[in-house]
Amino acid sequence: MSEPIHQRSWMQRILPSSLLGRLSVVMVAGVMLTQFVGNAFWAAQMRKESQIEVTESSQHLAQSAASTIRFFMSPPPNFRSLIIQQFREMGGTRFYVNLNSAPITIKDIPEQALTALAKEKFSAALKKVLPNISKTQLNFTWPDDLVLSEDGAGIGDVPDRWVQHILVTKPNPAPILVLQVEMEPGHWLYLATLMPNPYFLDSNDPLSGDRVVLQALSLAAVLLLSILVVSWITRPLAALSEAASAFGNGESAPELPETGSREFVNTARAFSAMRERIARYIEDRERLFVSISHDLRTPIMRLKLRAELLDDDDIRSEFHDDLDELDMMVKGALQCVKDSDIYENPTEIRLDPLIGRMVRGVGLAGHQISFQESGLSVSAKPLALKRAIGNLLNNAIHYGKQVEISAIETEESIEIQIRDHGPGVPEEALDRLFDPYVRLDHGRQQNQTGLGLGLSIARDIVQAHGGKLLLSNAMGGGLLARIQLPKHG
Repeated sequence: MSEPIHQRSWMQRILPSSLLGRLSVVMVAGVMLTQFVGNAFWAAQMRKESQIEVTESSQHLAQSAASTIRFFMSPPPNFRSLIIQQFREMGGTRFYVNLNSAPITIKDIPEQALTALAKEKFSAALKKVLPNISKTQLNFTWPDDLVLSEDGAGIGDVPDRWVQHILVTKPNPAPILVLQVEMEPGHWLYLATLMPNPYFLDSNDPLSGDRVVLQALSLAAVLLLSILVVSWITRPLAALSEAASAFGNGESAPELPETGSREFVNTARAFSAMRERIARYIEDRERLFVSISHDLRTPIMRLKLRAELLDDDDIRSEFHDDLDELDMMVKGALQCVKDSDIYENPTEIRLDPLIGRMVRGVGLAGHQISFQESGLSVSAKPLALKRAIGNLLNNAIHYGKQVEISAIETEESIEIQIRDHGPGVPEEALDRLFDPYVRLDHGRQQNQTGLGLGLSIARDIVQAHGGKLLLSNAMGGGLLARIQLPKHG
């Protein structure tokens, strides 16, 4: 059971909290995953095609090299230099040709899969055509590192017409294949040329610059469209959330526009109908309690007058006690409705002046109370919050000889703590303290006039602010009440 919870908390840490952020992340991740999988398939196919192309090109190039080698092996050695000079002057040949007395050291480019394959296929094809040649040297090098002769001459040291139709140096240099073959002892034939596809190494790179740019542009386009579409979808939801929050706090909110998707229009209509039903219910509840209070006041008064006519003092006293209790219960019910439904607009409240005035009033009445300023502020309804704190202070004063009140800031809320040093409450009875008219035995003994509504009213007020009212026994004795109000902004 712990694994799914762990996974959910991990996902919550990764994903943004907003619907816009989550949908954007999902869409971007989907596009990137699609591109990654597509690139993988495309790269595999491209590698396969490149290997086939390099194999065929190497074999074809080996056939041409074999023909050139046979051509230079036919005339006497002293005529070879003259033939090479004619080749250079006429142009149009596939190979740059030179004669050396020993093989030249060529700087190889870093080994790659395609260069190794090209060397392997080229050597095999050349060996098959010219089996009698025993000493060969095959290299791939870059134009800047190419050495053409024993004296160390490079491309820049020879006339351009000798190499301009054979090698590619500008604008993008292509790798050069250099073959050196020993025709007789002390006579090495030097051949330099390009592969049929000069840029065959680039075809093996799935992350070439132009492809990366194309993928980045497609990702940016999808992200932009996703944000626009999700914003268009979530804008009505934000309006619905604001309307629900305003209605929950007792504020007036404009009617939701019945535009947008069919699902949102149905939701807006359902919300408007629910808001009207709740408003009618609240009005009916107020009228009901006012009517009950008005209608019961007259018979209660008549019963009190009739009780005065009783001759038996004990019975008359019992009648008066019952009627007084009934009168207090009616007044208490009416007070509960009014105190938990105070119509105010939330405002920024500095806690130090608010609590300070209440503390000074309690102190003037002779009670021991301590408060340390915090400099904190909350967004709340002033009279409602004052009523909630006042109810908790009254309970603390009645049941504890000394009261401590403080305000602290946590990561998610502003917390007001009220602690008394009374007898505390049994743990099993803590949950029942918020029930209306519930009073424990020690509470009845110390405050006989109470109705057991103060905690219920305070909790309703705090919950209407989106907060929590928590009760617990404090360490060292006494009851600790904590009002947790959410931060805003």
